[in-house]
Amino acid sequence: MFVKPLEIEVKFYMPDVESFQQRLSEFGAEFISCAPETNIRFENQDNSLRAQKILLRLRKSDSVTLTFKSRPPVSDPDFKVHHEIEVMISDFEAMREILESTGFHPAQVYEKKRTTWKFNHTLLCVDQMPYGDFIEIEGAPVNIRKAAKDLNFEWNDRILLNYLEIFEILKQRLGLSFTDVTFDHFNNIKLDLTQYLHLFKIGAA
Repeated sequence: MFVKPLEIEVKFYMPDVESFQQRLSEFGAEFISCAPETNIRFENQDNSLRAQKILLRLRKSDSVTLTFKSRPPVSDPDFKVHHEIEVMISDFEAMREILESTGFHPAQVYEKKRTTWKFNHTLLCVDQMPYGDFIEIEGAPVNIRKAAKDLNFEWNDRILLNYLEIFEILKQRLGLSFTDVTFDHFNNIKLDLTQYLHLFKIGAA
């Protein structure tokens, strides 16, 4: 019987991503990779996947992956937890054609530059998004907490929203007219993300 694995993570905002990544090597973190990403979120004919907290995503980076995420049976207020199934794909355009031919359609594109490290039994994903920079710490709960403490993050500053949920909040607050989260769309937008962090952090009042 196939059991869907769990993805367990938290994220933190980083005001200075370059200096933080320099510090990671001093902490003994192991560099894994660095690459830009293009992600396409797909919807079904009823546009009901998002309402069901389901993500069907095709990603092109230094590799191509198809990912399915869904809610776990029990939520955890301390972490962002999903069931996650991910497979490697050899051809991005062919997989896109398969999805579209079977009734799915592209609903949203989002980009990022991701640098991946390993640290204290966790995976660190340093993500430069079009609207700001973050780090995702992924692993077992006890290891996530330890890594966050070792890296001097305040636990109450953690963010459990995904990047598209963060974008939806910014879209409403800033009155943005676009749906795709691309660097081109944010090129001419002056955004001080610190003004909105209280809307994202789990421990904010």
